[in-house]
Amino acid sequence: MKTFDVPTHSREEIQDITTLIREAISNSDVKEGVCCICVPHTTAGLTINENADPDVKSDILMTLKDIVSNSLPFRHGEGNSPAHVKSSLMGSSLTLPIQNGQPVLGTWQGICFCEFDGPRNRRLHIQIING
Repeated sequence: MKTFDVPTHSREEIQDITTLIREAISNSDVKEGVCCICVPHTTAGLTINENADPDVKSDILMTLKDIVSNSLPFRHGEGNSPAHVKSSLMGSSLTLPIQNGQPVLGTWQGICFCEFDGPRNRRLHIQIING
């Protein structure tokens, strides 16, 4: 397993980590298999979505803010309950097939790290399994 640092710069942001994942797969020499990606944080997440238009990331963050309002009567004492809920909605792991040494993604798809309680220095675990 490889672990990478992912520094974030805003309270909420979505970073394209597709290149990082492609490089990890390439460095593994696995041609056919599976890539498991995990974020070990309760206020961050992962998603696969369009990576060509940056407005998509903004739209996702805007929609999550609307769905998970900061004005709800949250009971968690740290004040970051919206970040926990958003992380749960996005999920903390992804599994991608590897074919011909590349992650199997659609034409416009990218792999994204989602920060909901930053800025912070986050970690990302990648496990590549030969298959």
